[in-house]
Amino acid sequence: MAVPALAHETDPPRALPLREVRTRLTQLVALAELTDTVTVVTRDGDPRPVAAIVPASAARSAAQARADAERLAAVTAGWARRLEDLHRQTGRRHAAELRAVTDALAEVWAELDRRSPAGDPVVARLRAAHADLLRD
Repeated sequence: MAVPALAHETDPPRALPLREVRTRLTQLVALAELTDTVTVVTRDGDPRPVAAIVPASAARSAAQARADAERLAAVTAGWARRLEDLHRQTGRRHAAELRAVTDALAEVWAELDRRSPAGDPVVARLRAAHADLLRD
């Protein structure tokens, strides 16, 4: 089985002092472009990194990832607002429909009470079966 010529192995980035980077900048840029090598720049005599030479694709990827995350956050916030508005509208509509049904049932029970004799067992059973729908 053949191994690709430019296998993407995650080698640790090489660290070079600024003086050497100035001397070899063209070579380091070509190295980053062709082999995706990252070079960390340090101050002369100080091992802490101050900059890096990275392939353009890596820099674009980070910037693109930030842009994608921001766009995703904006879209998500928009959908969350829409869903919340829809939830409130649906809740109001449901409450209005429930009030209409409850009012209609109250009218039906009032009419049933007027037309049926007092203590009618059929009406009493019906009232007990629908007790959860009756408005107090």
